[in-house]
Amino acid sequence: MPTTDRRDRARPWPAPTRRVPPSLTSLLLLSALFAPEVLARDPAPRKGEMAGYLLVPHARVERRFDAGFSMYVAAWPLLEHYPGQDFQSGLFGTWMFAQHGDRKPEKAYSDIEGGLGWWRDTRFATETPKFIMGGVAVEFVEWANGPGAGKGRDWDHPAGHYAIAQLSPWVLWPPDGLNLRQGTAGELFGYGYLPLPLATAKATTFGADLPTGPQCWTLFLNTANFKGPVTFFLPAFWSKPTIDRPELAGMMLDARPSDPNKAVQMETQHVPAFLGEDASGTRYARVAPTRFPAAADGPAPLIHRITAYDRGALWDGVAAWFDGGPEATGTIDSRASVVQAFEDRGGATWRIYADGTPRDATVPIAWDAIAGPVALDPTTYGYRWSDKVTPATAEGGGRLVSLPEYYRAERDAEGRERWRAVAAEEVPAETGLAAETFPRRRGAERGAYVTPETPESCWKTPGPVAGPCEARLGDGSVVTYWWYRFADQPALLNADLSPAEREAMQRRVEMLHRSWRRDRDYLPPPTIGTLADLDPAVIVEPPPGLEIGHVPIVTRQAAAD
Repeated sequence: MPTTDRRDRARPWPAPTRRVPPSLTSLLLLSALFAPEVLARDPAPRKGEMAGYLLVPHARVERRFDAGFSMYVAAWPLLEHYPGQDFQSGLFGTWMFAQHGDRKPEKAYSDIEGGLGWWRDTRFATETPKFIMGGVAVEFVEWANGPGAGKGRDWDHPAGHYAIAQLSPWVLWPPDGLNLRQGTAGELFGYGYLPLPLATAKATTFGADLPTGPQCWTLFLNTANFKGPVTFFLPAFWSKPTIDRPELAGMMLDARPSDPNKAVQMETQHVPAFLGEDASGTRYARVAPTRFPAAADGPAPLIHRITAYDRGALWDGVAAWFDGGPEATGTIDSRASVVQAFEDRGGATWRIYADGTPRDATVPIAWDAIAGPVALDPTTYGYRWSDKVTPATAEGGGRLVSLPEYYRAERDAEGRERWRAVAAEEVPAETGLAAETFPRRRGAERGAYVTPETPESCWKTPGPVAGPCEARLGDGSVVTYWWYRFADQPALLNADLSPAEREAMQRRVEMLHRSWRRDRDYLPPPTIGTLADLDPAVIVEPPPGLEIGHVPIVTRQAAAD
């Protein structure tokens, strides 16, 4: 329930300026105004939100599959119109934690999450989602979303800004998030994290006698127009917080294996809504038009092939190659993996509530009357939609369904309050909900992202070898980027690496650039659906002579208009 009872806001009737005999009409009006049921109801709809999780159970697997994961998730415009920066929601994704067995440390939250979605700090958002990496250092002291993108934008106090290195010579990573092709509407976005032995273990961490492990958790993509590794977390990102928490040394993702049994959910923090009530006090809600993928012949795939890997999938072969053994192609060995199965099970914690409502007073949606979880096959998950949804079409022509916009608060057989979907004509006019709108808005914050420009900064010394170049992205922004020698990119200069350690990493990356191309599969391919595209503008070609050992680094992103 709301924290503020709006009945105490009723304005007193103003004192008359002169005495006149009241007419019968005036008396009736006064009587109506002071009727208890009118005083108890505020006719103005209240702002609120829909938020919660969609839960996706899946089979557990043995702990030995501890070298990362991959999955395919549908990418689509969740809302019909982007409503502004209050909107925050991911699409389906996961949280990958270090595996500790029985030694799980306390107060040491740290993982790789991120995924597809929209965030309150997204400056150049559209209806099409973006992708962020979402690495979280211990207890959120820092986080990292991509090269040059961390906790906040204060370059004087970077907090994850230098945590991620650019690996691919073909993909730009804008600080606002990695763009998909505008109009994507249900295609599958393939991604995963596997460790690469690009670094070596260290006995010290930023001068402290604490170890840093060798694991470089690397983002692999499988899309229609790009395949392969793109970026990776530098090991010192995970170990640096142990300087203040030495009891955690050796227990973070720089050194520990991954836990293969991850949650798979869709986390929604804010979808705009309005709440009102009729003259009898019955509560109603209206939610911004919310959409999901659909298929002509039944449920559409939302999640596909959640796969966990052991060290034989990639690490062992690449490590042997770096040590002088046979070339590793980079193709991830599916024989060293297990695919986690789905069943026709799932749940939802989505709730609708007015701003300021305490968590224990929020009311859940009767989700099972709208959608039923279904395993399309053992490796693919979706929803079977009820007749409460309506067909919709994305701007690019993709097939979608729209969830109900209107809901009424009702009691179920056990007396629990639930929001149940109702038709627009079932909502009384006096609620005022029909007059509310959810227009397309730009974010209030559209200032440029700009990296340090002083000559002595790590962005300028030793600095790039070519540029500047520009790319106009589908989200309406323009990025400026330069070509750096891999070992001289700012992230490497801030990674607690000696010049010799950076040069060793440079040699390994040059081996990858010579051998691993962008037009063949690395992750096991999907067996269903169509792959999504990255925004074509983020795919670039290295200048002549810089094809090996050089990477593009974005230094500015600003609105095109």
